[in-house]
Amino acid sequence: MKKVAVFPLLALFGICGLGVTGIVFGDDDKYEYRGWWGGARQDVAPVDNPVYREECGSCHFAYQPGLLPSKSWQGLMAGLENHFEDNAELDAGVHDEISRYLEANAADRSSTRRSSGFASNSGSLRISDSRYFHRQHHEIPTRWVENNPKVGSFASCDACHTTAEQGNYDEHGVRIPGIGRWED
Repeated sequence: MKKVAVFPLLALFGICGLGVTGIVFGDDDKYEYRGWWGGARQDVAPVDNPVYREECGSCHFAYQPGLLPSKSWQGLMAGLENHFEDNAELDAGVHDEISRYLEANAADRSSTRRSSGFASNSGSLRISDSRYFHRQHHEIPTRWVENNPKVGSFASCDACHTTAEQGNYDEHGVRIPGIGRWED
C-alpha cells in the first residue's frame, strides 16, 4: 500500500482555501457572503449619499443607483409629482443633488457585478421590469411575494434579500418571510 503524506495535502488545501468563497452566519442568523480573500462581496455599490438615503429611504428601501441605468433614473426623477402614485416632489437643490448622485452611479456607469445586468434595462422606471430581474427571480412563485403580507411586492428587495442594504443580492442570503431560506 502506498503511503501519502497527509500534512502536505492539508497545507495545499489550506493555501488554496484562501481564495475560496464562503458563507458566514452570525448568532442572529444574519447572512454575510465572503468573496475572494474573505472580504464581504458587493453585487452593487451600496448607497453612500446621505441626502438620497434620507429623502428616498424615508418612504421605501433606498435602492442602489446601480440597479437602474441613467436613462431610467432621469425618467424617474423627472416624474416625482406622480412617483408610483405618490407625490414625491423635492426642493430644487435636493432634487439636483439626488439626480446627480443617481446618474453618476447608475448601472450603465458602474462596474459592479449585478449592475452590468441592469445596465441594459429598456428605460423602465421599475427595477422589477428588467429582463435581468426576471431571469434572477423567475423561479420564485409570485404568491410567495405578492400574497405575502410581510413582502407585498417584488419591489421590497430588502424583505427577502437580507444583505440588500450592503449591496449584496446573492441568492444564498435570501430568506422569504413565512417561507424561509431560498434554495435554488
